This record gives sequence, structure tokens and C-alpha cells, in this order.
Amino acid sequence: MEWLRIHRTGPRVAASALILAPAIALGTPAQAENVTGCLGEEGATVEEARITEEVPQEILARSGFASAVDGFTRDLCAASGVDDAGAIVERHADALWRKAVDRVQGTGSVEGDLSAGDDRPLYWARLGMTSALHRWEPGFELEEADRAALVADMDRRSRGQNGAGLPEAAGESEVSHIVVTGFDPFRLDNDIRQANPSGAAALALDGAVIETADGVAVVRTMLFPVRWRDFTDGMVEEALLPHYTGDRPADAVITVSQGRDGRFDLEAHNGAWRGGSDDNESVGTPEVAPIPDGIPTVTPQPQWSDSSLDHPSIVEETHGAPFPVIDNTEVTEIPVGGTEPVVRPDGPTPGSEARSGGGGNYLSNEIAYRNTLLRDATGRDIPAGHVHTPILHFGPGDGITDAEFEQNRAAIVGQVEDIVAAAVRS
Repeated sequence: MEWLRIHRTGPRVAASALILAPAIALGTPAQAENVTGCLGEEGATVEEARITEEVPQEILARSGFASAVDGFTRDLCAASGVDDAGAIVERHADALWRKAVDRVQGTGSVEGDLSAGDDRPLYWARLGMTSALHRWEPGFELEEADRAALVADMDRRSRGQNGAGLPEAAGESEVSHIVVTGFDPFRLDNDIRQANPSGAAALALDGAVIETADGVAVVRTMLFPVRWRDFTDGMVEEALLPHYTGDRPADAVITVSQGRDGRFDLEAHNGAWRGGSDDNESVGTPEVAPIPDGIPTVTPQPQWSDSSLDHPSIVEETHGAPFPVIDNTEVTEIPVGGTEPVVRPDGPTPGSEARSGGGGNYLSNEIAYRNTLLRDATGRDIPAGHVHTPILHFGPGDGITDAEFEQNRAAIVGQVEDIVAAAVRS
């Protein structure tokens, strides 16, 4: 595709954060025994508790991210008060995101022998840091509300959700701004080695400049957890609303997640129904997705919201890529007057109740629903929609990585970049 060339803008974190970044990665395995003195044994979430297993520890050790967790814990143990702890969280969380992006993009030093494109070091390092916050026993009184605020700030910032402005393209006067999101690994109780190619793609695309015949587009990315409670609490809206209503609003917002075997899907219709399958905290309740108070929305809450990406153009532009790209219009609904779910290949019928969008009824469907509902509520006529990637499988054996896994991840990430570029061009 001659119209496409991707290069990178500079980092979008504050210079002060970058200057401080090296200081947080000084821990060594020997020091790890000395940085946990302020941590109790209780308090970790179900998701955080998995970090003690062999695979997460190997991922952290072989990527150089174990030292980031140790450095954060050491600084946290030395915090003099809540305000000091807040500054420590801000510094380490921003630097963790930057470290992960730089590692995947090859713009920073790549420590360890784990392949650079891997999204899992960020996931497990973040959990190591939030686990430390949950188990922290400081030498001063700490209100639980303050602890929760520190955990939330760590989680948001280390996902690229810190509200920093979109990066500029040096020397370019006309710039479009594109937001692309990815997800954490999930279904870890089935295989704790799991990665998520949508997360790897988000890390690879952050700061990308896409040049087309119509101008340039700068990409900003962020990640989301596979946890129902965060969506209930409004994390999606809090992160995306500034890109619909801010001073420099986005020109497209594209959510991405891992979907089906052997294919990409462009999901045409998103449903309001959450099926309630277990998330990364092993909880889930079937219900209509609750919309948080205080944010723009559509009333009454619609059962469906639709993609405004140009699916036919994207399919045409990416024809012949490693994986087929499907314009998926199928949904599952309870039609007016009915009581049982019905599969509709061509989208929902008027007045029906949603049971599955094109992307199912898990968190990928829900982020697509919330994003496109936010587009409608703010009156923005921009491309917004969801892309499902192929499932990323491991090759033979039980190692944490292998050549087949890395090749397939690279192919999927490359095709996500092509789909985003095609969406921008269309």
C-alpha cells in the first residue's frame, strides 16, 4: 500500500518522568528480598494473586520488568505520607507505560531474552505494583479511600489513560488524531501464559504517525482491564470522553480485542447486554451494561449501538493480508414479543433486546458499545467501532514463548496497523 508509511512521534510523557525513569529500575533479584518489608501477606486481589506463580515470575525476570516492580516497592516502603506516595505512584506508573511502549517499539533498551513485542511484561508488572499497594502497611495511618485512589491512579496511568495530550507530528500543520485501545490478557486460569495481541498492537501503535494521501494521523493508545467492575465504575467513559469533547478531539476512536480463530472481525452492531462470563477476578453477572452517572449518554438507554467505521473500504484495503477481515453483522437478540434468543445474520430487528453483539457479550462487546454510545451522546460524527483480532496461540511445548507464537503475534499486530491505517484513509 503505497499511501501508507508509519513512523513515530516522540514520547508523550512529561520530560521529568523520563528523567526519573531510570531510577525506578535499579532493583536486582538479590535486592528483591529487601524491598517487601512494608508489605503484608493479605490484601491482593484474585487477579494479583496469580503473580506468585512460576510463569508470571519468569515473564518478569526475562523481560527486565521485575526490577521495575522492586524499585516501586522500595520507594513505596520509604514513602513519608499519602502525598509522597501519590507522587511515587505517578512517577512509576507513567514510567512503566513508557518502558513498555519503548520495549515493544524498540526505541529503548530491551532487557532480557523475552521477545520485544510481548505485551505481558506490562500486565504482570502492573499487577505487581497494585498488589504492593493493596498489601502496603505504611508507618502512618492510611485511609482505605486513599489506598483505593492510589491503586486507581497506578492502574490508569500504567495503561496510558493519564489524560496526557495527543502527540504532535513534528513539522505537520494538518494532523488527525486517532485513539486505539487494547486489552489485558484474560482467561488465565485456562493458561496463565496467555497474551493479548490487541495489547501488543496498542503498545506498538502508540505515537505512530500514519501518512496517507489525505494528510497525516497521529495515534494515541491505551489499555483496558478484563474486569467488569472497572466498566461498571466508568473507566471507559472517563478515559475516552476527553477525546470526544476536549480541546483536541479525536478524529476516530477504534477499540480492539482478541476474538475468533483465524480471522479479523469488524463488528457492525454492539449490544447492551453483558453475558456475565467470569472476568480476570473470576466474577460476572448477566445484566444490561450499567451507564455511570454524570457522563453524556443516550436516554432511554439503547439496546444497540453501531460501528461508524467504513467496513467495506477497510475490507477492500486489507484484502490479501495474512488473515481475512470480515464485516460481521451477526447479532443475537430477543425479538419484540419473543422470549428466546434468536440469531440474526444481518443485524438486530427494531425493538429487540440485545443478547450478543457481533463481538459477543463479553467485555470486548461492552467497550465497543460504550465507545459508540459515547460517540452518539456527544454528537460526534466520526469513525468509531471495534476490531476483533485472531486468537493468538502457542506452538508445541509449554514454554512462555516460541517462534510460532512470536511470528503470529507480529503478523496480527502488523495487520492491526493496516486496519487502523485503512480506517483513517476511508
